[in-house]
Amino acid sequence: MQHRIIVLGAGYTGATAAGRLAKRLRREDVTITLVNAEPDFVERVRMHQLAVGQDLRPRPFSEMFAGTGVELRLAEVTGIDVGRKTVAVRDANSTEEQELAYDSLVYALGSSWNTQGVPGTAEHAHEIAGRPGALRLRERLARLDAGQPVVVVGGGLTGLEAATEIAEARPDLDVALAARGGLGDWLSPKGRLHLRKVCDRLGITVHEDTAVTGIDADRVATSDGSSIPAAVTVWTTGFAVHPIARATALEVTGTGQIVVDGTMRSVSHPDVYAIGDAAMAMGPGDKPLRMSCASGTPAAWQAADTIAARLTGGKLPDTPLRYFNQCISLGRREGLIQYVTADDRAVSAALTGRLAAVYKELVCKGAAWGVAHPTLGLPARRRPVVRPEQQPHEAAVANAEA
Repeated sequence: MQHRIIVLGAGYTGATAAGRLAKRLRREDVTITLVNAEPDFVERVRMHQLAVGQDLRPRPFSEMFAGTGVELRLAEVTGIDVGRKTVAVRDANSTEEQELAYDSLVYALGSSWNTQGVPGTAEHAHEIAGRPGALRLRERLARLDAGQPVVVVGGGLTGLEAATEIAEARPDLDVALAARGGLGDWLSPKGRLHLRKVCDRLGITVHEDTAVTGIDADRVATSDGSSIPAAVTVWTTGFAVHPIARATALEVTGTGQIVVDGTMRSVSHPDVYAIGDAAMAMGPGDKPLRMSCASGTPAAWQAADTIAARLTGGKLPDTPLRYFNQCISLGRREGLIQYVTADDRAVSAALTGRLAAVYKELVCKGAAWGVAHPTLGLPARRRPVVRPEQQPHEAAVANAEA
């Protein structure tokens, strides 16, 4: 009987894991089903580009997974029963739910924007955590007249990329950035200096040490009692994970992330693996990995290789997850590559300017290429499945009987 693997979510991590599993295991031994609501791959790291009117290259899964043995199921995930090992899905244009049974589950449903509970955000702000939000913002920006104010709330990587992209694409708009702390305060001195120069050149008004307490249709309220005019507000203050895991018996954190071990395996249900934003995984220095493509893609490799090793009797991977740099696009002509320690702390070295923009573009292209080539172009030997994964109590019983 074939071992049934279901991968939920086809972002960078889910699509990579599905493709890598297909490269590692024989088709006659396993079935790999990738469940996703959309038929093509979304380059989430380019949503700020989509929002300002740039067209992105279509990447249909039918082409990316052609001939791999990965079966794409276009459906929305509506529930998971980890006790019965089933996933409830609703196909597109259908109101009926269906159940899919699994032997191994890879949970990669990712995250969406996080309103942080700030009043008015859901009603009045725009987000670029996914394609629908980016397209809505694109339409709204296109209707703005010259001189109208746009406020980007959030001084992290997403906020910096959104503010600079909008300011470069629409120099006729009055773009402002509201950051809770100092501008790029986690960067090296060289990185902070370059970031400030780019913001000044693009005419971005930066409100530092500014906590936003409310969003209205035409302004942003701040904790000091003042307000910032905003015909459009873009909210980029972090991500919230998909809520389905919290409704299961899986062990999750207070934020709803699935707690995993070093192989991305759930600590409470060994037949479930979680990767990307959905997982609470520890990195160097015993620090949680941040929600990012830089964390998610290596985690997807780790999970896929672990599942393959456990099914084929191979050696478990032992590759530590670590960081090397933070790549920030600052419009199409400028960039910032901040080199970091293994646990993501900035060092003095940073790459800036046009060369950094080219570097970031290559990283984005490489990330998308890696989804379709999950073994990095290296030959992969498909190994036969020699045994199913055992639950801990099953393994104990087998050892006792032996």
